Amino acid sequence: MITDIFRSSRTRRNVSFTNALRVERPAGVVFDYLADLRNLPAWNYAIRETRPVTPGPAGFGTVYQQTRTLPRVMRERLEIVEYERDRRLVVEGGFGLFQGRAIYTLEGSATGTDLVNEIELEAGALGAPVGLLARGMAGAVAKNLRVLKDILEAPGAGNGTAW
Repeated sequence: MITDIFRSSRTRRNVSFTNALRVERPAGVVFDYLADLRNLPAWNYAIRETRPVTPGPAGFGTVYQQTRTLPRVMRERLEIVEYERDRRLVVEGGFGLFQGRAIYTLEGSATGTDLVNEIELEAGALGAPVGLLARGMAGAVAKNLRVLKDILEAPGAGNGTAW
């Protein structure tokens, strides 16, 4: 499911969209995989590498640097700004041509996890193609989340053998 909301004002152009899917894995497995941003290149085709800048395990305040290959090669900084184990993860930083945040909300049961991903972007000085870029990005994010689902639902996922 994708819902798009495109907002603009004279001083700022903001874009947001939401994707939701069910992952047949416990919330702890889904959260741990999402929170370790080093996993991003495995399920996001536009990312070459994501590595931590701050030492220690993923958590509130952890900073990552990543190399993006699309829409062009660029380096981005990401920071975990909310970290509520098995329930909510918020990452802020660079998302291609945008700055923004990715919000992951998880609701788990014994058999699976409902995952909602909200993307909020500030387009800044980008002009007229913002809506077109954002629509393309919304579709790409939905595709990436399906890859994430496939990885997490693979046999052995979550016990260290699949990733």
